[in-house]
Amino acid sequence: MTPLVLLPGMMCDARLFTPQVDYFSAERAVQVACLTRHNRVEEMARAVLAVAPERFALAGLSMGGIVAMEVVRQAPDRVAGLALLDTNPLAEDARVKAGRGPQMQTAREGGLLDMLVDKVFPNYLAIETTQAPILATCFAMAEALGADVFIRQSEALMHRPDQTETLRHYSGPAMILCGEQDRLCPVSRHNFMSELMPHASLHVIPAAGHLVSLEKPIETYKAMAQWLEAL
Repeated sequence: MTPLVLLPGMMCDARLFTPQVDYFSAERAVQVACLTRHNRVEEMARAVLAVAPERFALAGLSMGGIVAMEVVRQAPDRVAGLALLDTNPLAEDARVKAGRGPQMQTAREGGLLDMLVDKVFPNYLAIETTQAPILATCFAMAEALGADVFIRQSEALMHRPDQTETLRHYSGPAMILCGEQDRLCPVSRHNFMSELMPHASLHVIPAAGHLVSLEKPIETYKAMAQWLEAL
């Protein structure tokens, strides 16, 4: 069985993929990479490649998807299949980039968790989601990672490269998946990725937002299982 490497989103750890690890680890090696030590996407990708199996299936959500695309750019022959969940192949939008400076300053001043609870976490989930348990997990992950990780990851996202050409040239088994109500990486962005990768399957999960792996774990599992079967 091809090993599976999972890349979590910003201020997330392995808990983001708890359902998927539970589902897939019975049949294949599953590794959740650490994306907390570097402030550039390129360095994060090199760190993933340094500890990943020689050849592996790669799935990333949000920032994890951004890093996954950079892994493919650096070492396409090592990636047996690519799954991109609730993510964005483009360089940082200027308005979003402008907002990161004040967020990083708030984190430096000790206000990270309050800021996340008040301004960031409310954009994560679909209206229909039973939100309290997932938001508690988000809070726990952010509390464990802390302000320094938030600042490094913010800097990495601010300076990330555009990956449209990377996607155009990747020909392995690919899947694009997002929540229908994702407000951070909307469906239109995933339709764009699907146009770049016409061989990729596209899944839009109803009644789900940005954290589809936790909001709709069964639907995410089924889509990922279909993708992995193509390897």
